[in-house]
Amino acid sequence: MPSQVLFENAEHKNVLLEDYTSGQMVQANQHLIIHQGHGMLLDPGGHKVYSYALEELSALISPNNLDYIFFSHQDPDIVAAANGWLMVTDAHALLSQLWIRFITHFGVDEFLVDKIIAVPDRGRTVDLMGCQLLLLPAHFMHSAGNFQVYDPVAKILYSGDLGASLGQTYITVENFDDHIQYMEGFHRRYMPSNKVLKLWAEMVKPLDIETIAPQHGAMIVGKDNVARFIAWVESLTCGLDLMGNTYTLPG
Repeated sequence: MPSQVLFENAEHKNVLLEDYTSGQMVQANQHLIIHQGHGMLLDPGGHKVYSYALEELSALISPNNLDYIFFSHQDPDIVAAANGWLMVTDAHALLSQLWIRFITHFGVDEFLVDKIIAVPDRGRTVDLMGCQLLLLPAHFMHSAGNFQVYDPVAKILYSGDLGASLGQTYITVENFDDHIQYMEGFHRRYMPSNKVLKLWAEMVKPLDIETIAPQHGAMIVGKDNVARFIAWVESLTCGLDLMGNTYTLPG
């Protein structure tokens, strides 16, 4: 999958970086938000994609102008190369306060830990050269400390694992009903319960969203598809709702 510009105006640009995942690796998207020549990199991935992603980012902005690295949660497909990114750039990382003491297990040197900003449970805004990006709480979807990014200029919600799809061959959803088959299994197993999905839906409904861009799979584009996704999530039975017959002794 080649890199793709999702939005662009005179001072703002959103880029989906080229997909360098391969083999048995779960497919994962890396996104870059650029405002007035400075950037935020979202969920940069693991060691095997690090050098490729850094090279691609360097063609778009100077690594010295990477102000932030956003980690939606603590999974290795997101944070495994954190040490490399923090060493070669001046960026500060944004990560849930729950995972600060865990990220060092991925090799983050002690002198780099101070470059990681702990995000409180309620979320926060981040100023990227005057662009106010929102870090939205998305806890338990699927991680206990989990956040999403809303870009009010591009009207893109970077939704992390929520909205993830596996197995489709397209980048943008054209037929939402047909696309459900690629999301359903993942969401029923990885999302914890319908209750938290309802809470999320109520939180995001007031936002002006043109695109939902998950960390895995295809993007959901257009207000109609976005509304349909929110409605689908709001009514989904998942996680603990389905686990009644699983908690039995094996054999």
